[in-house]
Amino acid sequence: MLLTRRLFAPLLAAPLLRGNSINGWTTEDGPESSYYEKDGVIHATPASEYPAWLKSARQYENFDLSMEWFSKGWMDGGVYFAAPEHGIKSRCGFKMSLFHQVDKDPRTNSALSIFPVVAPKVVNVKPEWNALRVRMSWPKLQVWSNGELVHDLDCEAHPELKYKLRRGYVGLESLSYPHRWRNIKIEPLPATEKWDSLFTSAADLEKWELTEVVQRAPAKFEAFGRILRSDGLGNLTTKEKYRDFALRMYIRGTHQHNGGVLFRSQGGRERYEIQLHDVREAHYPTGSLYFHKRAKYPEIESQQWYLFQMWVKDAWCLVRINGENVMEYDRLENLQPGFIELQAHQAGRWMEYKEIEVKRL
Repeated sequence: MLLTRRLFAPLLAAPLLRGNSINGWTTEDGPESSYYEKDGVIHATPASEYPAWLKSARQYENFDLSMEWFSKGWMDGGVYFAAPEHGIKSRCGFKMSLFHQVDKDPRTNSALSIFPVVAPKVVNVKPEWNALRVRMSWPKLQVWSNGELVHDLDCEAHPELKYKLRRGYVGLESLSYPHRWRNIKIEPLPATEKWDSLFTSAADLEKWELTEVVQRAPAKFEAFGRILRSDGLGNLTTKEKYRDFALRMYIRGTHQHNGGVLFRSQGGRERYEIQLHDVREAHYPTGSLYFHKRAKYPEIESQQWYLFQMWVKDAWCLVRINGENVMEYDRLENLQPGFIELQAHQAGRWMEYKEIEVKRL
């Protein structure tokens, strides 16, 4: 039997804050003063400007979340779920808008919208405490507001929702408005998604081998805790082959870094490459299928982590960066299983990776 966990109840007999933590939750991307707890109620302060948010202590895939939130006057904020460690939370994961009224475009920012793509069936927000329940059991997403069903979605059937993360953090966002939350409870539900780890620590280097080493600038792939760092010229190649798969990881690189993700590689020139090159006007910028299709340049910054996702199925390939489709191609000719490779392309243009996961399709 699954037990419901009361996330904030223990604080009633504990100090309001321990560092920037509220019962294990932490303030991210903003000052510690963004959120505080008093008498069982979580308060947002004027310091909680975007992109500050309050992040859960652990990640969840499927869950049943309930809470109460207070609305009075102009309010704008949200509840995140399946939020990433890095990247745009509302694109990579899900955001439910906490707004006080129906907006002109109800998808974008009306109360209870799945921001910014799905409008609620009804908006029944009251200028007082409101009950909210979110149940995710992929692919089914249901939301109730004040006891009324406002979303009943099949995420797999939605062209945008189906590519979002299915596992991530729960979080609260206030956009500096005086939001309040209480009685927050979450019940984890059985996980249904299975990924294989290609790298989470140095021990995973056994799953790879170094190839195409050039003497004048030999590649280095080194593990520093949960970070894999590359430099020089050469490739790190999986020992297993993959034909149809989904791949995801976090990536960051130095200014004007140069690298790539190779797939269906036969260990030579017969391969496909997704370019990793943070130059907006480059012929093939980050996300491009080299020699085949230029990507829409993603909004990434040098030395900042971003979420990289890709899918390969038969002749089709899709790349998403920070939750945005940047390249889609459906004319792959090489349909044979091959290796996945991380390319270090230029000495001094270091790149880092973490949480590299793959799922066979």
